[in-house]
Amino acid sequence: MNSPHSSDNPAISWLLQSSTPSLRWLTRKNLLDQTLLQPEARTDYQAIQTEGPVPSILGEQDPEGWWVYRRHYYSPKYKSTHWSMLLLTELDADPKLPGMQRGAEFMLSATEKEVKEHLQEKTQKYICFYGNLLRYTIHAGMLEDPRVGRVLDYISQDTDLYAFRCPWNGDLPCAWGAVRALWGLAAIPLAARTPQVQGTISAGLDFLLNGGTLVQADYPTPGKIHPLWSRLSFPLFYSADILFTLRLLKELDALDHPHAQEALDWLLARRTTAGIWRGASPYRRRTWPGLLGPDDQHRWVTLYALTVLKDQQQ
Repeated sequence: MNSPHSSDNPAISWLLQSSTPSLRWLTRKNLLDQTLLQPEARTDYQAIQTEGPVPSILGEQDPEGWWVYRRHYYSPKYKSTHWSMLLLTELDADPKLPGMQRGAEFMLSATEKEVKEHLQEKTQKYICFYGNLLRYTIHAGMLEDPRVGRVLDYISQDTDLYAFRCPWNGDLPCAWGAVRALWGLAAIPLAARTPQVQGTISAGLDFLLNGGTLVQADYPTPGKIHPLWSRLSFPLFYSADILFTLRLLKELDALDHPHAQEALDWLLARRTTAGIWRGASPYRRRTWPGLLGPDDQHRWVTLYALTVLKDQQQ
């Protein structure tokens, strides 16, 4: 197989044939190390903002920054404001787009009161939600906003007090919650991570890598392991799977852990003879239409499989 760094790699050529500009841009950025200084990369990045799912989703946004319902940012799944912002961030929409700025501002304003209450009353809520909120508000350039700072404080507080336990998981620790909390924290540039943030990241990594094994998913759970964990899917919204967790671990420079290496071997074993991975999109019919072009569910998981395997011995 040709190197994942090479545009001659048939898998990369196949990724670049997608009709979805986000896939083409992220392939160039993640696998070919191209920047906006390269004309092809700049063309694909600019196309994200003008064609395909990003302008389509933003076209459904209310001028005040919300989608579907003003008073219900979490429902319906997966078209309301919270999910639309998370999806736009996954698609690498330009954070300076007015719709991205309006959406981030709307969500920070809508959650400001509840975050303050959680901090004051030390209540246990859904850390996965706040990790995702953190991810897209930081993507929108709002890391220095005091409201984002309070979300950071809440995630740290919840981790300290409840150690990723979740009411929806029988009040037991939840790997999805830990992954999504760290997904938000990973968006913070390394130089901007305070000792508090780094401590929360360390606690999350300890839970994910030492509290169980990624492949076996033998974390404390009240029942069966969710089938999504061992599938390869895009997008996942509040869920997580092994591939998504490996994406997170790569961002946090934690792929050298033995359990992460075991998961990389598991992932590599699922590559087809054509050098790609087969993917699923379990929420495709519940989110915005036009998100995925032909075969894009396979392209997205292939892109991220190659991304996490990049620079690893194969």
